[in-house]
Amino acid sequence: MRGFLASAVGVATAAALALPLALPTPALAESSSASSAAPAGSTQSLPLAPLGPAADRSPGIPGMSTSPRLPEARGLAAREVERFSLVGVVWDDAGSQLYGRVQVRTRSARTGAWSDWQDIETHNSEHAPDLGAVERGSGRLRGSTAPLWVGDSDGIEVRVQAEPGAPPAATRSGNAARLPSGLRIELVDPGAGTPSLPGDGENTTSGTGTAGTTGTTGTTGTAGTTGTTGTTGTMGTPVDDDKGDPVAQPGMSLATAEASSANVPLAPLGAKEIAPLDRQDTIADAVIAVDGALSSPPYIGPRPGIVTRLGWGADESLREKEFVYTSTVKAAFVHHTASGNNYDCKDAPAVLRSLYRYHVVSAGWRDFGYNFAIDKCGTVYEGRAGGVARPVLGAHTMGFNTDSMGIAVLGTFTTTAPPAAAVQSVAALTAWKLGLFNRDPRATTTLKSGGGNLYAKGSSVKMNVISGHRDGFATECPGKLLYGQLPPTRTTAARLQGR
Repeated sequence: MRGFLASAVGVATAAALALPLALPTPALAESSSASSAAPAGSTQSLPLAPLGPAADRSPGIPGMSTSPRLPEARGLAAREVERFSLVGVVWDDAGSQLYGRVQVRTRSARTGAWSDWQDIETHNSEHAPDLGAVERGSGRLRGSTAPLWVGDSDGIEVRVQAEPGAPPAATRSGNAARLPSGLRIELVDPGAGTPSLPGDGENTTSGTGTAGTTGTTGTTGTAGTTGTTGTTGTMGTPVDDDKGDPVAQPGMSLATAEASSANVPLAPLGAKEIAPLDRQDTIADAVIAVDGALSSPPYIGPRPGIVTRLGWGADESLREKEFVYTSTVKAAFVHHTASGNNYDCKDAPAVLRSLYRYHVVSAGWRDFGYNFAIDKCGTVYEGRAGGVARPVLGAHTMGFNTDSMGIAVLGTFTTTAPPAAAVQSVAALTAWKLGLFNRDPRATTTLKSGGGNLYAKGSSVKMNVISGHRDGFATECPGKLLYGQLPPTRTTAARLQGR
């Protein structure tokens, strides 16, 4: 992360950053909370105000600094808010970058203690739909930082400091500014609930842990409502398939039934987990699950247990109603969520519900960005809806979402080593899913770039079948230490396939 200017920004800024004895409650916070009839969960969206000198100040006036104008800063004084567990900053133009440092302090709802200042990763635009994708044409996309999981909190303080020498960005008024316009802090409450998942709450690869459901949309509005499933059209345009509408079980919405039915026959309608299989049964099952012909002999790893969207409590009313598919899966991109490592495995479903809400409500995506997620205990979770065995088009590696899948390990692995259980699950998941599409994890493949900061749009790029996000875009993701685990992961995945 870039260094933060620690020099004072005047008496006004010092006062804003001081811990108040009594915290103000925001009077005008755009928020959406669930009604009594809807699942729990909410997003509070608060505008960030200027911090520090607004203009050059004259000497001789009490309380006025005579120091030169400092780089632009915006923030939010410490205040009490409704409870939340995940934070992120968004802005109006998804094409603009935030060059600077974003930091937050939060107050624990359990102890009342304030955290130290925590950095939020600002460079997040590479986790997004491809340039020119239909998902980008919705008019809902916003620029966003990476999200940060902070746990159950009821107080927030924010400061955003522009990087010295940052290129100016056009503001809504047309004036030049070093920070993008429309900066807001998003405070996400994942909601609470405990749907019946297998296990004892300590999270194993069977997919246990506390789960629940999220609620209504926040400031940017609803991504979609219930409807029929879809398949890929031109440039990823969803079109109706010929399956017809699934029949929802009692108490199950049509959108939930559609998401669940996408995994039939791997699991029955309403399943919270797709059960693991040994390799022999996986191959037999794949004959039914995969439309295309399998290689002979088939090289498919044993199917891992996968917690479904229903299992981790996805609110299916948030996402857009259709499913969108790509042609095949030629590569798997491994990511970290950069949301921090301060979570227990039993909290992973809540982390997922928060990430999902942040992706859809705050950033304006059609659904959860990644195809799969893996927590620190190695539990595998279904990500974007459409069926875990199918080539669902994600929004994870801008420029290379077509013909690929994205796997996100929950956490930040730049200086922290990824847990062995999580790395093993990456190998197991890729051995199975890539095997369904006849891919050798040790091989290379060629993908066509949709445009990014490494490869021009339309160029053919040779990549490893299991790649890190940084292989397709100039980014730290998936973190140096997780990226370093990819070579042995390829070997393990190939062995699990029987190669």
